[in-house]
Amino acid sequence: MTASAPDPRLESLRGRLLPGAVRTVRVVGFDGADVLVRVADAGEGASETGRIPLHDVSMRRVEHPSELFTVGQEIEAEETGRWRGGQPHFSARACENPGLRAFLLGCAPGQVVTGTVAGVHGFGVFVHVDGEPEGMCTGFVRVPDLTWGWIEHPSQAVEAGRRITAEVITAETRSGQIALSLKALQEDPLIRFADQAGLVLTGTVVRVLPFGVLVRLAPDVVGLLHLSEPDGGPSATPGRLVAEGEPITVEVAEVDLERHRVRLCAVGRAAES
Repeated sequence: MTASAPDPRLESLRGRLLPGAVRTVRVVGFDGADVLVRVADAGEGASETGRIPLHDVSMRRVEHPSELFTVGQEIEAEETGRWRGGQPHFSARACENPGLRAFLLGCAPGQVVTGTVAGVHGFGVFVHVDGEPEGMCTGFVRVPDLTWGWIEHPSQAVEAGRRITAEVITAETRSGQIALSLKALQEDPLIRFADQAGLVLTGTVVRVLPFGVLVRLAPDVVGLLHLSEPDGGPSATPGRLVAEGEPITVEVAEVDLERHRVRLCAVGRAAES
């Protein structure tokens, strides 16, 4: 089988996240809230005007970049790509804290790090990564990267003050943040569950949704019984048939390892679907 060509959109996004080269640039003016710069180390006749967008000016909040920079000032900035017809863009914030930058560059994707949970929120978990500069909080774990299991809130997976081990997904010099994954160091529970396809199992309803029912079949395995399945008709309303916490017997129609999902059906209907 011939490997498919990389998605250019994904390649472009990946390129934006990877740290770029550091250049010495000279401030030549302002365009609204952006900083106009020329590469000072490009050599005679090779210089061109680029810009530092406001969001890449500093990690500190400023109303206008003139609060930080003056015309003629030379600063170090990271190349972030070419935009608006090929004009080079730079990030000053990526070079603002040399100690932080050096730490982030030392955290390669796939590397295993340790740290302490600093805060748990509905959108994710902040982590003090061991070795980070004092006063910083560089680690962040998105909810989908916490565990293979189904959870309603990150507090079900971790708590503040807990020591964790995680894998680095990306380390971004522009945001000053390391995307981490706890799940990457855990075995995918569906690998061991794959041989359950076709079996009739009894699980527990963990959530009733408008389009179906989520059923926990094992500690970290949750399957979806679609709306049309509970009583065999598309007019069924899941909330009228089952309630959260109730046991339910279902047939495992499919275990999709690639998409990491389990499709369930009413007992005896797998062969029909």
